[in-house]
Amino acid sequence: MKTIVMAALAVAAMVGASHVANADALDDIKKSGKIRIAIDLGVPPYGMTDAQMQPTGLDVEAGKMLAKDWGLQFEHVPTTGATRIPSLQTGKADLVISSLSYTAERAKVIDFSQGYAVLRTVIAAPKSVNVKSLADLDGKTVGTVRGTTHDTQLTKEAPKGMKLVRYEDDATEGQAFLSGQVDIFSTAEMLVPQLDKKNPARQVEVKFVLDNFKLCIGIKKDEKRLLEEVNKWVLANIKNGRLNELNKKYFGTDLPELIVKQ
Repeated sequence: MKTIVMAALAVAAMVGASHVANADALDDIKKSGKIRIAIDLGVPPYGMTDAQMQPTGLDVEAGKMLAKDWGLQFEHVPTTGATRIPSLQTGKADLVISSLSYTAERAKVIDFSQGYAVLRTVIAAPKSVNVKSLADLDGKTVGTVRGTTHDTQLTKEAPKGMKLVRYEDDATEGQAFLSGQVDIFSTAEMLVPQLDKKNPARQVEVKFVLDNFKLCIGIKKDEKRLLEEVNKWVLANIKNGRLNELNKKYFGTDLPELIVKQ
């Protein structure tokens, strides 16, 4: 009898452990009543602050929309380009909605939703600087933002004679350009006109396009139920036009076929 009781207790312990192991991020989020979303506020118009210093932008509105649709409180988790993925891995954030583009390298460590927007990365410099391709960067010093897709691309594809200077975020990189610390830099295309407005004398312009990226919501690896729910939300809001309206609000254009035809 004692042996039977001990065996039963062992089975019960195993069942309990299995139940705990099967608890996932979606359950935890629902139980908490809030969803923590990492967004970089230094990448307008995706993430920025308004006149009252409150978070705003396409990513912020998308995050708040998702939270409301799920009946949850929205909680903004500050981040930078370099800390977006670690914020998921360390449990600081439940999701990343922060101009995060899909790459095969990143997909090894986190999961990605369907795309909700797009981002075009470029090389920019003053009008007087003559660069038209990656080959023209040989012997040049080029600024980039640490941990971004353009950082990865330049690290892999740029000529060996190019010197890469990494900055922690877009604001720091932009200031480095405006103050003359660096002349050539990689960035998101929509940031270039904003830099030109801040210092027209620098005559900054887009020199050439590096790549077009699908922006996705980042999710901790192997949280399958959470990924499924996020994908349902993204596809539903592409279909009903709400994400398209956000894109028109901040960029003045409809979402491209790359997103709409998913």
